[in-house]
Amino acid sequence: MSDALYIEENTYTYADYLERDDGKRYELIDGTAYMMAAPSIDHQSISMKLSRLFGDFLDGKSCRVFAAPTDVRLFPQKNLGDKTVVQPDLLVVCDKTKLDKRSCNGAPDLVIEILSPSNDAEEMLRKFQKYLQAGVHEYWIIDLDNRVIQVHILDKGRYISSVYDGDAVVPVSILPGLSVDLSELWAVLE
Repeated sequence: MSDALYIEENTYTYADYLERDDGKRYELIDGTAYMMAAPSIDHQSISMKLSRLFGDFLDGKSCRVFAAPTDVRLFPQKNLGDKTVVQPDLLVVCDKTKLDKRSCNGAPDLVIEILSPSNDAEEMLRKFQKYLQAGVHEYWIIDLDNRVIQVHILDKGRYISSVYDGDAVVPVSILPGLSVDLSELWAVLE
């Protein structure tokens, strides 16, 4: 995570996280709280485009799409003692038993992170490892500056990675029949 957004070295749990009431967004990674910066207009434009695309495709189906801020407890504990809570930009959950009124409890089927200037390589590596460990089936990282999408597909305990750019069409492996045409996606940035 960006050093500018690092909060403090205390170890927090999900119960502690729920008590914060300062109007700011946080993520917990291994008990460390990180404040999240407000997203840019380009970030939100891409997020909204993908939300509509996924939402329309999933209408009437059992899987559901959610946009940030939605808490994802990757390793939930009954006593709210878990120490990793993330808020991906988009997530798809097909197992409704993972959802309660407040959060997704366990690995979503798909996670999409749209990079912001505050994201750094250390943060993205940390999240990559957490998503892999939790068993997220498909993990996308969208780099707006370079107009590139990295897609990581879980296979036998590791991610198989592909990179898409230009006007490529990105298949959504967990949702056969859905794909993202990058020429249409990047058009919202024009």
